[in-house]
Amino acid sequence: MKNAFRKFFTVPVFPEDEDKTRSASVLNSIGRVTTIILVLRIIVGTFFEQEMVFGNVNLTFLITILIVELTLYISRQGYVKIASLLLIAAVWLGLSYLAWTSDGIRDAAFFGYFVPILMAGLLLGERGVIGFVAASALSGMGLAYAETNQLVTLNALDTPVEFVRDTTAVFILTGAFLYWMLRSLQDALNRTRATARELSLSNRELSTLQVDLEQRVEERTTELNKRAAQLEAVSSVARAIASVQDLDTLLPAITKLISEQFGFYHVGIFLLDEKRENAILRAANSEGGLQMLSRQHSLPVDRHSIVGYSILHGEPRIALDVGVDVVYFNNPDLPETRSEMALPLRVTEQVIGSLDVQSIQTNAFLEEDISVLTTLADQVAIAIENARLFGEARTALSESRALFERYTQQEWSTFARQAKQTGFIFDGKQVTPLDRSIKREAAKVVVQTGSLSLEKESASIGIPIRVRGQTIGVLDVRAKRGARQWKQDEISILEAAAERAGLALETARLVQSAQRRAARERAIGDISSKIGAVSNLESILQTAVEELGRRIGGATEVSLEISSDDDQDDR
Repeated sequence: MKNAFRKFFTVPVFPEDEDKTRSASVLNSIGRVTTIILVLRIIVGTFFEQEMVFGNVNLTFLITILIVELTLYISRQGYVKIASLLLIAAVWLGLSYLAWTSDGIRDAAFFGYFVPILMAGLLLGERGVIGFVAASALSGMGLAYAETNQLVTLNALDTPVEFVRDTTAVFILTGAFLYWMLRSLQDALNRTRATARELSLSNRELSTLQVDLEQRVEERTTELNKRAAQLEAVSSVARAIASVQDLDTLLPAITKLISEQFGFYHVGIFLLDEKRENAILRAANSEGGLQMLSRQHSLPVDRHSIVGYSILHGEPRIALDVGVDVVYFNNPDLPETRSEMALPLRVTEQVIGSLDVQSIQTNAFLEEDISVLTTLADQVAIAIENARLFGEARTALSESRALFERYTQQEWSTFARQAKQTGFIFDGKQVTPLDRSIKREAAKVVVQTGSLSLEKESASIGIPIRVRGQTIGVLDVRAKRGARQWKQDEISILEAAAERAGLALETARLVQSAQRRAARERAIGDISSKIGAVSNLESILQTAVEELGRRIGGATEVSLEISSDDDQDDR
């Protein structure tokens, strides 16, 4: 019961509509005040002025009270505008009824028209005020017309006490409504001022936020531009070093490119020695770095230097202020260094050295720079490893080529010595063997130089016969009538013939060599089979000696003897 009573007198709240809540609060206050005043008026009129309990006046007041409570109930359901209009209309009709049935325009009820007009101003706005002002004016005109033409019968005028009583109630209601109106205006003004202050504060916060966002955007843009420039620099360095395959040329080029692209004061490349105990400076771009190179500068792989630390742990090491970093090693050759970073050069899982970059600015390196420069270090390590592998492959190829050339030369020398005839000459009529004792000058030059022997006008032309880079012979052509101008078509035919001859000779040599190897294998097989056919020791020795003597042939003597223990002791 208590909760229901409290709920009945509680002002409704509508969180989604602040104006609706305000109107409901004002409506509730007006309704309660109106109810209290009307109840007091009924009590005073009944007990002190002997009015009838259910007379016209008291009945009008009771109906008005019921309508007021009905409007308050409707407002709690959310229909605030309808409830406001109903309340104001009920008050206006009640006053009109009292004025028409009592003293007309001289009755206090007529002056009470100020009450619904003020209520309309509070609850309905300017349209409500205009409507009830017009209705009140029309009601007054109607009363005046009715009294003038004696269309209504008016009661006796109220006594001064009764008039004062009724006007006092009107004044109280009017004052209350004026108070609520002024307070409502003051609240609206305060809310406006608070809103203005909040808006001003929000504007300042937004302005501060805008400045902060602009700074962040600018910083982020600068950072992104820096990252883009760094990545472009990494790409440029990678493209530049990809075409260099000599390690001694590659390393100085890398240090120069990195210094130019990133603006570093000093760039050095350290590579591990064979024992992996020291990092040796192999390239540098600065003057101090060149001085260190001249004295073969090296650092031990330990924690006492930034380069050694990066190689030992396999991770980047940064000194943002070399003046306070305990790991930094003061280098008199690089006195302007203020920041340093060393990045390990890693190939697969093995560290082969370190890329050392130094700047003349304090705090020149950020944590974000590590990823970019690590990518750069990986590119450098790959380029170094590729150059090293290429050098090893080139050296191995040169050795293989030289070995093959020596083998080819030895084979052809052996083949030429074993050949019965190594050359022929055609004099235009017949082909005759070439005398080995006669050495022609053109042939000598061709054999020595391995190239075409020809002057603008000459009596002879020498074309080298080459097999796998080796000159194995000479095609010598001589003019019978002295010097002549050799045509390019003639030279081309001679060169093609020399090339075909070289291929045919090499094929013949290979066939002959294969035949010799086959005969040798056949002889070895025959000897092995005959030796294996006997089981007696003496028979094996006799068979071996006999077969070897027959196979070797010529004026040779073959003996075979088994060593005894005494022979071993004599040795």
